Amino acid sequence: MITFLTVLSVLLVLFSGFVSWQVLEQRKVIAQMMENDDIGDSRQDPELVITLRVLDPIALAKRESRSARVLADKLPVMVRKMVYQEVMKELEQELTEREIDVEMQIEYR
Repeated sequence: MITFLTVLSVLLVLFSGFVSWQVLEQRKVIAQMMENDDIGDSRQDPELVITLRVLDPIALAKRESRSARVLADKLPVMVRKMVYQEVMKELEQELTEREIDVEMQIEYR
């Protein structure tokens, strides 16, 4: 019985050593992947971003502009782009008046 327990203990120690070695190797691989992908220290706080989406840009353009009423049906993509540019300009003006420094950009998804 003592022989069986000794052999079992040795096997468990070997298995634990193997698992520990695998964990260390996995950490090395993850660190290398993060370095290759230019991912910085994972302890940094995530960057907070506000996303703004105009729900009905065509209707907004038609309501706010006479020329948009004519163009909206013929050039909807251009009108949407102009709406977003105008909204961004107005938001930037408002934030500048309140002395809030921001970086704004339009992203296409």
